[in-house]
Amino acid sequence: EKLPNKPGVQTGQELEVQLEKPKRYKVIMHNDHYSTWEFVVEVLTKVFYKTEAQAVEITESVHHNGSGLCGIYTHEIAEMKLSQVHSMAKANGFPLKCTMEEE
Repeated sequence: EKLPNKPGVQTGQELEVQLEKPKRYKVIMHNDHYSTWEFVVEVLTKVFYKTEAQAVEITESVHHNGSGLCGIYTHEIAEMKLSQVHSMAKANGFPLKCTMEEE
């Protein structure tokens, strides 16, 4: 069925939608000298849904390199993850910190 061509109305063939991929953000965990190894692994498994092996690998990176990549997310998800990490850290008395940066 053909739609009548009216001025200002585009048909499906004329309409080209330009969708930009949403910007993505790296969530990075930073080393401190107080948060325990076990707590960092717990945060990585609970907040970032990492396997035990992945969590240990990231924790090693945080410990040895000063920071570790937890994941890459859209802005809203990255902010939510930061909030969850900081809430868990505060509740457990640790200064664990995560930041986000544009990919």
